[in-house]
Amino acid sequence: MFTLDRMYVNGEYIEPQGKEIQRLINPATQEVIGQVVLGNEEDARLAIAAAKEAFATFSQTSVEERSEMLQRLHDAVLANMDAMAEANIMEYGASTKSAIGRVKLAAANFLDTKQALDNFEFVRYIASAKVVSEPAGVVGIITPWNASYSQITAKLAAAIAAGCTVVIKPSELSALQTQRITEAFHHAGLPKGVINVVNGYGHTVGAEFTRNPDVALISFTGSTRVGKEILKGAAETLKRVTLELGGKSPNIILDDVDYTKVIPVAVAQGFMNNGQACVAGTRLLVPEHRLQEVKQLAQSAIRAVKVGNPWEEDTVLGPIVTEKQFLNVQRYIQTGIDEGAELVTGGIGRPAGLEHGYFVKPTLFVNVTEDMTIAREEIFGPVLVVLTYKTVEEAIAIANNTNYGLGAYVHSADLDQANRVASRIAAGVVSINGASPEMKAPFGGYKQSGLGREYGEYGIAECLETKTITGHGMQ
Repeated sequence: MFTLDRMYVNGEYIEPQGKEIQRLINPATQEVIGQVVLGNEEDARLAIAAAKEAFATFSQTSVEERSEMLQRLHDAVLANMDAMAEANIMEYGASTKSAIGRVKLAAANFLDTKQALDNFEFVRYIASAKVVSEPAGVVGIITPWNASYSQITAKLAAAIAAGCTVVIKPSELSALQTQRITEAFHHAGLPKGVINVVNGYGHTVGAEFTRNPDVALISFTGSTRVGKEILKGAAETLKRVTLELGGKSPNIILDDVDYTKVIPVAVAQGFMNNGQACVAGTRLLVPEHRLQEVKQLAQSAIRAVKVGNPWEEDTVLGPIVTEKQFLNVQRYIQTGIDEGAELVTGGIGRPAGLEHGYFVKPTLFVNVTEDMTIAREEIFGPVLVVLTYKTVEEAIAIANNTNYGLGAYVHSADLDQANRVASRIAAGVVSINGASPEMKAPFGGYKQSGLGREYGEYGIAECLETKTITGHGMQ
């Protein structure tokens, strides 16, 4: 068992003032694997002060200097891949294949941002005015447990590219992953104070980030509930806020596709990341007259999904991250049953042979109506709900009947029709026919799925202030 008892401030590992202990549990075995000492408000203030001091110099660096730093960060993350992947499997329960992919994605975020930086216009001329984009200041980064590496690096890369310094509060449930990625950051050798990392709770460290006047921008990924709290807290100092929040993404399957090929893809889109993904396509919308076919195909696809030991290469779904989250998913499944949805496969309890660990049976509900809890609320587990429609117009209306608007999926043999449908869905990211996400393009949500955009040039722009200069002899 290991103990993580240091935070990373001003280029050094130092002892936090906070004394609270968070146990770290392997979700696949329920065994305690370590503990982390959590920082407090005083630790957050120390990290913010280091970032503020470093900003004075770092904000004056050239694009070329920052581009080279992004390259070093990319190289350092890749060099630490084995340790980072191992931590992701052990602490989060990711499958081996997924864990390796996540580290590669985390590294790629730096190169994608480097490319955006190399083409970014920090100075423009509009009529007689010179318009300058300048680094906003210290960026407070707050990330969730379900995508620790990719979220930290996407936000960090944008801040570095813009010339901002950062303070990072990852989830306290991801402390081992935090340790491994912080080691990579340290080896990249950026100037002291540019990157600072403090483990801690949201109501202590995160709250200090939000209210502290020396933090210019909060970049948060997590639940809609916490996002609203951050927005309220940031109002006191009128700091900028970027929020990437929850989702209940629709997956519209039109009548003209080969269902034997598309339904297994749709199941995978609903169960991504052990079912713990804000963009998972968890609402499957299918033509009413094809429901029986969908039931059979989806049931077969789900039963072929291996749930189990994340270290085994053929495992697709590992465990849910914590007992609390496991019980929450169980509650949603029971609610679906109680409200009258038809349970096709899965259900309450653990899969056979997996008596230990927070494993959930991959679950499929049909005959789900729009007013049911499982059709409206984000479950954050491998639970897929099927709703039916009579016309494409009705499918679009059902897709948009949600408080969320992060992701959406459309499947059609007619690409023009697929694009017409995509254009009418109120969501920030829409995938057609199983297309992979473009990580250089903007990512973010409509409605209660967030504010602002991340990745590529849009992510850099979120970290900048705009200044207009007018005068004689402008150049």
